[in-house]
Amino acid sequence: MNPKDYGTVGVIGLGSMGLGMAQSLKRAGFDVIGCDVSAAARARFAPDGDHATGSAADLASCEAIVSVVINADQVEAILFGSDGLAKSMRRGAIVIACSTVAPAFAKSTAEALAARGLLYLDAPISGGQAKAAAGALTVMASGTGAAFAKAGPLMDAMAETVYRLGDEPGQGSSVKMINQLLAGVHIAAASEAMALGIKVGIDPQTLYDVICKSAGCSWMFENRVPRILAGAYQPPQSSVNIFTKDLGIVLDTARRQTFPTPLAAAAYQLFTMAAAAGMGADDDSSVVRVYERLSDIVLPKGQ
Repeated sequence: MNPKDYGTVGVIGLGSMGLGMAQSLKRAGFDVIGCDVSAAARARFAPDGDHATGSAADLASCEAIVSVVINADQVEAILFGSDGLAKSMRRGAIVIACSTVAPAFAKSTAEALAARGLLYLDAPISGGQAKAAAGALTVMASGTGAAFAKAGPLMDAMAETVYRLGDEPGQGSSVKMINQLLAGVHIAAASEAMALGIKVGIDPQTLYDVICKSAGCSWMFENRVPRILAGAYQPPQSSVNIFTKDLGIVLDTARRQTFPTPLAAAAYQLFTMAAAAGMGADDDSSVVRVYERLSDIVLPKGQ
């Protein structure tokens, strides 16, 4: 289809992921309005001020809303708050929800929107800032056939891989939750390993080079440790607070299932320690600095 025939697409949340997604849609030819409470974020997407707004209520006429906000509370506010979109969007429009939320929240949100004649695609994302900008994200999606059909042209512009995980909203969020369990544990393990290596006198760059060519390497180790080597914790590519949220979802869901998650719990505590130490808005690799505070190691410093 011609993207210009689709109707206006609103992207709410122009952060490290949402900005790239909005730009990918725009590059593909869709009529896109970006929304963010931050004027700086809006200016990055639309320097001239056109096609950008600070209020989600301005997107009521959109054919599709791509929600890339931080958490479930923000999703709830933009959809069902005092100026929520759910009561003003036209029947048949779609909400594509890309935030990491609890599976139960995704399911209840889909049900509430369906009661108003709106489609919902549970579509959490992975791939990071670079892949968002390139339109090459991985999407873990679930929803009705009608929701997939409506979202398809947008997914083609934003994603390289879309996993269709079922027709029940919540299944996509369940898979994303497991991904975040692994990601959080891997970041925590990488930080602990680097800190111990420095403690016993290994040059950190040498340690990184060796591990990257050895069986102990992980994608998170290879991706996050360069930030530690550079002392580059600002601006964050993904913050400590993201993982206190996401690992909290893991622990809450596991508790409801009476399922033990000791590794996720340990990682959650490490991220919580970093947040309590004032690093919540810093890059998630900042968890290594917890070890610096607990011992006499000296981490590499940024320029």
